[in-house]
Amino acid sequence: MQALRNTLYVLLQLVMTPLYAFAICGCFWLPPRQRNLMCASYTELFIWFAKHLCRIDYEIIGGENIPARPFIVLAKHSSTWETLMLETHFAPGSFVAKKELLWVPFFGWGFALSSPITINRKAGAQAMEQMIVQGKERLNERGFTIVVFPEGTRIKAGTKGKYKTGGVRLAMGCDVPILPVAHNAGYCWPRHPWKKFPGKVTMSILPPISPTGRALAELNDEVERAIETEVARLGDSRAGSGRTAS
Repeated sequence: MQALRNTLYVLLQLVMTPLYAFAICGCFWLPPRQRNLMCASYTELFIWFAKHLCRIDYEIIGGENIPARPFIVLAKHSSTWETLMLETHFAPGSFVAKKELLWVPFFGWGFALSSPITINRKAGAQAMEQMIVQGKERLNERGFTIVVFPEGTRIKAGTKGKYKTGGVRLAMGCDVPILPVAHNAGYCWPRHPWKKFPGKVTMSILPPISPTGRALAELNDEVERAIETEVARLGDSRAGSGRTAS
């Protein structure tokens, strides 16, 4: 039965993603904030489908830690679930992503109109300077939140990738707080698009960290330690796993 639910979810994505992409592209003339909120309505819908169709329930804790804008979210990345939820919860928001994603049919077209911060890896040392310029514009002029996955790619639940310094450098360059976010979504929704397991995901919003007057390596280590400690505490989110948040 779960396999049938998962298949139906994927089919809904295949049908509705192009429709949303065309709708968003057709509204290219709207201000960036309105376009971004349209994208958030898409992610909110598929969070709802994940909950009611695939039985992936969720709770969000630590909402009191969210500072006044502007700030940059640095989050654990182990699933598609948190990509959807972070866009939904922190809208309007800009994701930092590689430029190649903009060329993915349908998804990339809509994503491009959500005002992401794209990385041109061929720019070398200038890439960080370009990110900071874009970051300041998103944060200060548009009132967006910026979302960064410091591990760069999805990491299997229960493991840890190397925390790159780009997100911390961006926060230092823009002089805004870092909001660490941990979760255990990767157990319920691993990388394989057809595999989803019922359970309850916890997304934990941790206290903000100021980058002012901090050394890069020290700050990056603090962010990594905060996120990974909370991820370990949250444990396995799958139903019947015996490991739940304490």
